[in-house]
Amino acid sequence: MKFKSIHQWDEKIWEMVSPIYHQAFAEKGAKPEKIIRNMFRKEMCFLHMGFVGDQVVSMALTGKLKGTQALLIDYLAVQQDFQNQGYGLKTIKHIKEWSITSESFDSLVIEVESEATPENLARIHFWQKCGFILTDYIHHYIWVPEPYQAMFLKLWNDAEIHSDGKLLFKCISQFHKASYQGS
Repeated sequence: MKFKSIHQWDEKIWEMVSPIYHQAFAEKGAKPEKIIRNMFRKEMCFLHMGFVGDQVVSMALTGKLKGTQALLIDYLAVQQDFQNQGYGLKTIKHIKEWSITSESFDSLVIEVESEATPENLARIHFWQKCGFILTDYIHHYIWVPEPYQAMFLKLWNDAEIHSDGKLLFKCISQFHKASYQGS
């Protein structure tokens, strides 16, 4: 599996990635394309792609959390035909390595739906398998009905990431707000 990470909008690459993105998130809070373009314009995100041959099989959209050295994994998806084959784990491994070597991030953050449904519990288990730690704080957004929890992963032992979910959500909410501003 090969990987590519970009920090500028590329129409051709988005055409390859968007079917995976929309398949995974169209019903679950996908940001509109114009917002993602805005995030690239503001230099606040990265797009990571996993390839098998010339085919994109996984994608992740990540963003810088202001005031920290943390990278938020905003979206992660694996093409349906390639799910449950380890491609998600490989994509996270790539993001970890890329974060350390390319951008000097010291931690990763993800927000997960916290309702105890089988689907949500499976997602939390996936992230725990990747080394993420679930925080206790449950966050309620105004614009979505589902409650969320933050998870974090220190890439360095001395990483200065908040383990307090409430503080993490201040950074995450600030990121989402900045994503939509000026679009």
